[in-house]
Amino acid sequence: MNSLAYFKALADETRIRLVNILLHHELKVGEIVSILEMGQSRISRHLKILADAEMVKSLKEGVWGFYSIAETGPGRRFIDAVSHVFKDDPLLEHDLEKAGQIIEARSRNTMRFFDHVASRWDLLKREIIGAFDLQKAIFKNAGTYETGVDLGCGTGELLGVMKNHAAKVIGVDSSPRMIEEARKRFSSGHGESMEIRLGELEHLPMGDKEADLAVISLVLQYLDDPQKGISEVERILKPGGQFILAELDRHENEHLKTVYGVKWQGFDRHELSRWLEKNGFKVKQVEPHPISKGLTLNIFRAARIN
Repeated sequence: MNSLAYFKALADETRIRLVNILLHHELKVGEIVSILEMGQSRISRHLKILADAEMVKSLKEGVWGFYSIAETGPGRRFIDAVSHVFKDDPLLEHDLEKAGQIIEARSRNTMRFFDHVASRWDLLKREIIGAFDLQKAIFKNAGTYETGVDLGCGTGELLGVMKNHAAKVIGVDSSPRMIEEARKRFSSGHGESMEIRLGELEHLPMGDKEADLAVISLVLQYLDDPQKGISEVERILKPGGQFILAELDRHENEHLKTVYGVKWQGFDRHELSRWLEKNGFKVKQVEPHPISKGLTLNIFRAARIN
């Protein structure tokens, strides 16, 4: 009986705690060890049992492995059917509080990195893309819109080009220093046609259906929860709104992690397409572009379905 295997997989307090944590966060084994205060070998053994039951999945990211709940399949359906019993349990709620603290610490580290490199960020980014004209590729045949938003705008390099395609443009970034650099770039002459806002991509400082064009360029690789970022884009776009996403394909270049502070070593284009479709987008086109350092940049053009 397949059902017996699923019940056996959750017939342990530690595995219930693991499933509850991973329903909310994608974490490394070391982070889970810190939350549950157990040895790594013990945690790894329980994770393997859950993985064998197709309840959790792991993604190898350089030397690290990130664990999360399976997105689909019978194991995930079983978890969805029983997860309501996890609510209002003091121990499970305490686990989530500790996990939240780890995620907050990650965000602070990312913010410190961007604050540190803000004044030279444009030069660093050009080292990654080389001679490739990223702005031209992103806005090729982009059309015109009422409100466009650059999410993870950095120093505002794309905002000047976006003004050719939108009556009003909004830049959003989580780094105060980056925001400062962007505001210096557009210190006068733009009035109400441009706004630069401080905020996180997983929790955008924007209202529902506020924009009809959204761009994310080489930023998804920095997010703790990339799918949450995509979900937020769907929320702030009007029905039929256009989403242009430029991101590196999967790679094994550890240099980007150590020098540029990325969390993810790119994304498989097929997986990223599935994430877009799962979060309410219709993918219209995916354009691969070879750039420097043996990397490939994929540009996705998608539309919010409804």
